[in-house]
Amino acid sequence: MVKGIALVTGASRGIGRSIALRLSRDGFKLALNDLPSSKEVLEEVQSEIINNGGQAMTVPGDVSVEKDVESMVTNVAETYGGLDVMVANAGIATIVPLLESTTQQFERILSVNVIGVYHCYKYAALQMVKQGRGGRIIGASSIAGKQGWPFASFYSASKFAIRGLTQSAALELGKHRITVNAYAPGGVPTPMLEDIAKDLMGHLANSGFSTTDHRAQVIGAANRRHTTPEEIANLVTFLASKESEPITGQTVSINGGLYFD
Repeated sequence: MVKGIALVTGASRGIGRSIALRLSRDGFKLALNDLPSSKEVLEEVQSEIINNGGQAMTVPGDVSVEKDVESMVTNVAETYGGLDVMVANAGIATIVPLLESTTQQFERILSVNVIGVYHCYKYAALQMVKQGRGGRIIGASSIAGKQGWPFASFYSASKFAIRGLTQSAALELGKHRITVNAYAPGGVPTPMLEDIAKDLMGHLANSGFSTTDHRAQVIGAANRRHTTPEEIANLVTFLASKESEPITGQTVSINGGLYFD
């Protein structure tokens, strides 16, 4: 039985891939997005879903480009007959000392992590309102959207912004039975985290910070381990379900006790 139609951005690897696979197992038809340069990897995820008995299509595009997002939502709706779940997962990170940073670096982070999510929220909501059957919009924040981290000012600012966007969108869209939530992971073992950790530890060591303390924080404070991409997907699939309807406007921490709201 098909539960609905879901579009996941940044679906070629890491958290996005795990979310897409889990939603497929739960009965959703999947539309998989990532940059055109990730086309081959994205098609591997598509093949995995199809080989496991699911349905999946690819919609490559850059979420920071408004026309790309508008086109992908239209494509999904025309191919599958609508859109029920939007997971705006795509994001990038830059670890750089504030005093060495550039406006161009900040603008690039904002274009993907904030404006890209805005595009996804807007065009998913337009489609869902037109359908008149409600929907679920889910964005990617971070533990860095709950508290600042050294050398991550751009990334942290972008993830704080998702919380405000999510809350305001939830208030506006609730009358259409559309919920809007976000997930805020801690350290999740993905290629992006490896790059972040490497850069972060280098800057910490060069600036006199204790790398031991921060390495322990990345691992986790309470359960002493990383949260896995599959565990993030467990949360997202619940937020995508009908049962999650009373939850909206929330940015849910999922970090093994690394940070308490």
